[in-house]
Amino acid sequence: MKYLYIVLIFLLYGLTYSQEIAILKYKGGGDWYSNPTAVPNLITYCNNSINTKINPKPETVEANSIDIFQYPFLHMTGHGNVFFNDDDVNNLRNYLISGGFLHIDDNYGMKPYVVEELKKVFPNTDLVELPVTHPIFNTAYNFPNGLPKIHEHDGKRPQALGIFYEGRLVLLFTVESDLGDGWEDQSVHNDPPDVREKALKMGANIVKYAFEN
Repeated sequence: MKYLYIVLIFLLYGLTYSQEIAILKYKGGGDWYSNPTAVPNLITYCNNSINTKINPKPETVEANSIDIFQYPFLHMTGHGNVFFNDDDVNNLRNYLISGGFLHIDDNYGMKPYVVEELKKVFPNTDLVELPVTHPIFNTAYNFPNGLPKIHEHDGKRPQALGIFYEGRLVLLFTVESDLGDGWEDQSVHNDPPDVREKALKMGANIVKYAFEN
């Protein structure tokens, strides 16, 4: 009964807030608030380039709050520890299987914590790497080689890892790319224009894909 209620809330909000993005606040001490200009800049880019109508000032929602059901797209980032308690786990799982989408962008150092915590949310499902032929790489802009490399980090190749539920991609975890740094104001990291453009275009692909699937 509780699950049905949550689904109805999601559907109701989904009709009202068909294109909205929120930043996910999580427990564990990691800096969920990092890259403060990233998502606003991505939203502006999307509104200007792929005709979305997203609120330019994204809200922050907590993992255990029913407020997440107001947003079809959640963005999560940071450097450090991530922890989901039982309420977070149940809420996030219900959100994702009810039609929500979560993008986690590793700002460096998140991967071991994220992988462990996602096992709580989907204990029987592994993260899988998306092939370069996946539609998320060409829904608005074409990335024939897959996820672009924005920042070096450990010098490893960038990976787009996903979790699927009943055939739908419900979660995208971008690693060794750091799209969010590329979305930030140019003065923050002094990335050249072409690198920032790649990051924003890939971000627009993710947004468009999440809204349309």
